[in-house]
Amino acid sequence: MGGAVFIAAAEITAFLAARDASPLLAAGSVVIDIVPQWAKELAIELFGANDKLFLLVTLGVGVLVVDAAAGVLERRRRWAGVAVFAVAGVAGLIATTTRAGATPLSALPPLIGALAGSAFLNASIGALRRWHAAEVADSGASRTDRRRFLLLTAVGAVTAIVAGTGARIGTMATSSVAAVRRALRLPEPLSKVTVPAGAELDIPGLSPLFTPNADFYRVDTALSVPSIAPADWRLTVDGMVGRRVELGFDELLHMGLREYAVTLTCVSNQVGGNLVGTARWLGVPVREILDLARPAEAADMVLSRSIDGFTASTPLDALTDPTRDAILAVAMNGEPLPLEHGFPVRMVVPGLYGYVSATKWLTQMTVTTFEKDQAYWTPRGYSAQAPIKLSSRIDTPRIDKAIVPGPARIAGVAWAQTVGIERVEVQIDGGPWRSAALSAPVSKDTWVQWFLDWNATSGTHTLVVRATDRNGRMQDQERTPIAPNGSTGWQSTVVRVGAAG
Repeated sequence: MGGAVFIAAAEITAFLAARDASPLLAAGSVVIDIVPQWAKELAIELFGANDKLFLLVTLGVGVLVVDAAAGVLERRRRWAGVAVFAVAGVAGLIATTTRAGATPLSALPPLIGALAGSAFLNASIGALRRWHAAEVADSGASRTDRRRFLLLTAVGAVTAIVAGTGARIGTMATSSVAAVRRALRLPEPLSKVTVPAGAELDIPGLSPLFTPNADFYRVDTALSVPSIAPADWRLTVDGMVGRRVELGFDELLHMGLREYAVTLTCVSNQVGGNLVGTARWLGVPVREILDLARPAEAADMVLSRSIDGFTASTPLDALTDPTRDAILAVAMNGEPLPLEHGFPVRMVVPGLYGYVSATKWLTQMTVTTFEKDQAYWTPRGYSAQAPIKLSSRIDTPRIDKAIVPGPARIAGVAWAQTVGIERVEVQIDGGPWRSAALSAPVSKDTWVQWFLDWNATSGTHTLVVRATDRNGRMQDQERTPIAPNGSTGWQSTVVRVGAAG
């Protein structure tokens, strides 16, 4: 139980003195930083949005294993188990004090946790030794010593679980800005998105035109959602600029909000995957903010930084291009940004994968060059620049659900941000390519829905989809992996036609 006491004491200390210095979360962040690229992609593919929960559970199991090992060592040799907690304390100290935003108080949770865990381990093993000695001596005190040991471990376990959990919940509740977000009232935008007739097709199983916030994919490096209130938020624009700029949240709003419809895609999205979504975003064009800073002519990149230390490398011309609606977003689908999607301010850049553009919890933009600076994912095997690949997806029929014979519709979505979709084609069982009907596009930066009517016959059928953009470029057929800059390939799926199920 020493490990549980360690974590509980650390969480209580974090709650009282340094709420961003949980050793467990800091250790998890270190793991995210150091694990190889293939392991990250595997976790995302297997667990999706639950990848961070899986990591925390794994860390918890690791704590139990180390705790058991420390107990065995302490039982065999005095202070050996305590040494394990000392090492864990040092590791926690390094993890908490090297994270972005660390303060001197960040050292307290791992240190106090290690002291508390060591003290409990020493006391419990001491009680166990006395119980064992009394049994060997056939002393009447054996029963009393056993009761003391069991009571000590029970009280320690319950206290650790209750206090540690309570402290973690308290930290999340009191440091959260959820209430502030709910009360926030944003000004009316200067312009709104016009959704043309026929933009959304009413087909069962087809992804909606705008992805609900609750269903929108989330992939980032934040093990716990960063928390910053709009009143405390500041954006700094520095680097190769004629003027250093600082903006508060109200100053950003006063620049005038506009609404944009943009499809975002994660570089981890496999062919046919669901790490893509479309939303209405409310924000301010990045180019207007950069105009205030006057970037140097030699600059070609903006290194954006999150409050948790994450960085993204975005081509400067993508942010200053008057034909591209790169924005600092404050709202998503008619409400302030959800906490997990970057509240209060994030970047949204059409046509670029999120890892080089969609920085959440944004606090800094440094105008620089690709030669001088690297962002978070570049040294981890990904390209510094990553335009989104032209792609298409079949949403229905699904591979895991049979359909009945007769009239059916094959339907899905396709996207080619900054260009737009010209044509989607479907091939059935290796036959001729047939053109699908397209929905009316909202803009060149959003996906379109498509469908093809089909007379489904009993049996198993193979469906393949491909898209062509408005520049006449067809989607790449060759399958390539996610790294270094996004997967390619035509999606192929198998459909069973027979009894519905």
